[in-house]
Amino acid sequence: MTVRERKTGTQKRGFLSLIALLIFSTVVGCNQSNTNQGTNSEQSPQAQEAASNPIVPSEKTKVVTTFLPIYLFTQAVAGDAADVAILVPPGTEVHDYQATPDNVKAIATANVLVKNGLGLEEFLEGTVKNAQNSNLTEIDASKGIKPLNEISPIETTTTEKKDHDHAHTEGNPHVWLDPVLAKQQVTNIRDGLIAADPRNKTIYEANAAAYIQQLETLNSEFQQTLQKTPNCTFITFHDAYPYLAQRYNIKQVAVVEIPEDQLSPADVQNAVNTVKKYKVKALFSEPGVDNKLLKSLSQDLNLNLRTLDSLETGETNPQYYFQAMKANLQTLQTACQ
Repeated sequence: MTVRERKTGTQKRGFLSLIALLIFSTVVGCNQSNTNQGTNSEQSPQAQEAASNPIVPSEKTKVVTTFLPIYLFTQAVAGDAADVAILVPPGTEVHDYQATPDNVKAIATANVLVKNGLGLEEFLEGTVKNAQNSNLTEIDASKGIKPLNEISPIETTTTEKKDHDHAHTEGNPHVWLDPVLAKQQVTNIRDGLIAADPRNKTIYEANAAAYIQQLETLNSEFQQTLQKTPNCTFITFHDAYPYLAQRYNIKQVAVVEIPEDQLSPADVQNAVNTVKKYKVKALFSEPGVDNKLLKSLSQDLNLNLRTLDSLETGETNPQYYFQAMKANLQTLQTACQ
């Protein structure tokens, strides 16, 4: 083979290799194009837009509540859709509470404030003012509820003149202890949260409906149980139960104010005489109250001293409301037999 022939053969092989390479590239390119088209055809325009513009989760609505019962109701409605905090630590006396700098900070950074209302949270006015949060939405859980005034006489057993503790200038605020009025509070909280955070309306409605159903069941249990003891009379040492008593036709005949210390013998005798005066079937104290006079009274009068829970202290699980109220029902049933 001549040099010319070898050169020509080499050129032909090179030319054929180039053609093969071009064909291969075209085939691969078409396959990739088809693959991409197949992927795009399986995605909706909305999905493609989401892929190109990923959604960054927005912050949850920040809600602050005043004290335990309002926290329980608000947490039940909010579920995981909002961050719910409490201002007054459970077990702390809400009537005389003094706000802290942390309370002011919490309100200053919150979207929503939920209160019981009816004049209970006296500390709020100045605290909200100091927080200077012009975007704050306030929810009054007792909106639309007609308050009761004192339905039982207030008996002071001490010989010293004292102002009436926890004077209720706007009516008695303890509406949460009536399951029917608690339903109204949950409804008010639901509506307030929806107005402040409409994107989670469906969640708030569903959660509120489930909790209200439990409250209706609780109300039925109270009715069925306490209708058997309509003439039950009792004395308490905290004016917290007029709504409960009126709802279920039992009689809170007096609220006896007893100081915790510095009692004279005359004070003790006055307390005994007061309780005897009303011929009651039961004496009710509250959880965490360790008053020696109350124990002495119950022994002297041959009456059992039992515990009724006002729910101002306790657990922060929303189901705690039902646990405590069912315990109250059992206490009332036993005491009134």
